[in-house]
Order: sequence, then C-alpha cells, then structure tokens
Amino acid sequence: MKTIDDLEVAGRRVFVRADLNVPLDGGTITDDGRIRAAVPTITRLAEAGARVIVASHLGRPKGAPDPAFTLAPVATRLGELLGKTVAFAADTVGGAAQAIVEHLADGDVALLENLRFSPGETSKDDAERGAFADRLARLADLYVGDGFGAVHRKHASVYDLPARLPHAAGGLIATEVGVLRRLTEEVSRPYAVVLGGAKVSDKLGVIGHLLERADRILIGGGMAYTFLAAQGHEVGDSLLQEDQIPAVRDYLREGEQRGVEFVLPVDVRAAKDFPDLRTKAVVESEVLAADAIPAGLQGLDIGPRTQELYAARLADTATVFWNGPMGVFEHPSFAEGTRALAQALVDSSAFTVVGGGDSAAAVRILGFDEAGFGHISTGGGASLEYLEGKALPGLQALED
Repeated sequence: MKTIDDLEVAGRRVFVRADLNVPLDGGTITDDGRIRAAVPTITRLAEAGARVIVASHLGRPKGAPDPAFTLAPVATRLGELLGKTVAFAADTVGGAAQAIVEHLADGDVALLENLRFSPGETSKDDAERGAFADRLARLADLYVGDGFGAVHRKHASVYDLPARLPHAAGGLIATEVGVLRRLTEEVSRPYAVVLGGAKVSDKLGVIGHLLERADRILIGGGMAYTFLAAQGHEVGDSLLQEDQIPAVRDYLREGEQRGVEFVLPVDVRAAKDFPDLRTKAVVESEVLAADAIPAGLQGLDIGPRTQELYAARLADTATVFWNGPMGVFEHPSFAEGTRALAQALVDSSAFTVVGGGDSAAAVRILGFDEAGFGHISTGGGASLEYLEGKALPGLQALED
C-alpha cells in the first residue's frame, strides 16, 4: 500500500481518518493514548504544508448528535499535543465543516465532529454509506488512513472514502501492519500468546488461528473460568459461558495434538461480589485454588502462584502478544494479576506486543512506561481480527 511519502501534500486538503476514540469521564479525557498516537502523522502532514482535516468516531452514538460523545475535548487536547490551535467543526459535512475547511491555510489542522453523528457513517446500506462518503470527499483532495482501531469496520470514512480520493496509509497504520506481520508471518520463537478479558467467545476465533502459529497460549481474565470448567473444575459464581465449553474442549484437544501448551490459572483471587469500580474501596477477597472455587464466590483476578507461573512461561520467549487483562484491573483489589503480567513483559527480552483495548489502557492506568514494551497497539478489535486471518475493510481500501 502507498504511504504518505507517495503523496504531494503541500497546499492540498488532506483528510486524515484517525482513531481518536478515547475514554471520557464527563468532558475529561481519562486516557489520551490514541490522540498521542495520531500526532506524528498529523504533524508530518502539517509540516509538509498540507491543510489537514482530521476525522474520527467516538463511542456509539445512535447516528445523531449527542453531547456525551462530542469530540470537542479531543480537539483541545490534540491542539495541546500539536502545540497549535486546532479548529473544531461542530458538524461533519455541514456548514460548519465547509466553512472551516475553506479557511484552512497551509499547515493548519481542523477536527470534524464525531463521524458517527451521521447515520451514513455506519450504515449497512451501500448507497447510504456511499452518499455520506461523497459528501466527505468534497471536503478534501487526498485521503490518509491512519485510524488502525477502525480498519476492521466497513464504515464510510474507512472503506468508501478512500475509493473516492487518491489515498495512502499513515505512519500509524504502516507501523501496526508491520508489527502484525511479525506476529503472523515472520515470527521469532518461542512465541507465546496471552489472552484475557471477560468473554471467551470474543477470543475463540483468534485462538483457533493461533493454534497454527503459537507455541503456548496463556489464559486469564473472566474467560479463564470457561476453560477451567471445560476441564471439569468447579468455578463457583465466576463468569462462565457454558455454551462455549464444547468449543473450548475442542481447542484444548487440538492444542495437545499440535504440541501447543495451554497455560491456565492454578490459583485465583475471589470475592463474594463484583467490586464497585466507582469507589475503589478495598474489597474483602481470598486466594483459592483455581480448580475448587466454591459457590458464592467468583474469581476476579489470577492469584500469586499463577502470576509466578505466567512470568516463568514468558521468560524464555522471543515473541509475546498480549490482549486482555488478567482480572478486574480497574479496581485496586484485583489489579495485581494484570500488573504482574505487564511487569513480566517489561522484564522479558522478547518482542512484546500489547494488543490495544483494555490491555493498553491497563499499561497506562497501572503506571508502566510504554517504552518498556515492543509495541502498544491502538486497535484491540482490529488486531484480533487480523490475527484471526480476517480481511480488514479499511486495509483492503488502502491496498491498491
């Protein structure tokens, strides 16, 4: 695919589809990692004399303006990181956007309002989506796709718009694709995959694909209890997807046949109730053997012996991909498993990839230096679908 080195951008209007879908608490950005990741491409274009029009989604509004999902706070933070004023358009293709774009000078940067305020952005109807892409295309001369976190979506600004303008991949997408190739085509071994998060159903596709590539797969988070149940263990009131147990058993058998080691928790930190994530008050909990969690208790984090086991199984690796926390990391009573896993990656000499989403958020929330990891992805869902072997619409649109 072409990169921005292949475009003549000076004096031209360049539409940059970024991923600025950051978490907000009211109007306060609680993690600006995705904004910071977008800055290098925007800076490079602006310094080359482009008139930069940045666009993104935020959250899941219902195809209409919703103040809870405005990108106005993002415009402010982006301006702070760029060291210059970012003009903010209060709509996407209406009068405000048109007026701001018309008055951009070389090197200026503007941010459009949330793309998902327009129903055409996410429409499953090709004609409706295409009509919205036509209106976006009239704002610009060139297109740069740099929102890796959205490339698995067949949305107007991701899939349809590149077909209407000369286009190229931004630096972030080029980097992300290069990293993912190192996880699928050019793998240094031993190769370990660490998967966590709540639902095993979200990860079955990637497990199936990675059974052909990984040497060991470490399982944590809520999904671990379906694996433990598949082995016949009692999991108490822990999160359990009973309908997924047959599929999990099949993968455990396939892993044994292929020589892929599944590593499951040997102990867990359990509590009676799910913690209140707003108060962060200390929750009474206890460490239990992972194969004997009694009724009335639910596992909410991996235990200390599992933390040591996982660190040991990662110590000799050459490549590690991690997606999904080991427990309810947002609460201090259940953050130690995720903290220990992240520390094991920092201590490793392997090429370590943090697969976006909650894992990337955990790295920052728990205070780790991002430089301690080989790569922190900006797209959890996109990374997983790539590793499943799926074709990603946003990358397909850039590959010509």
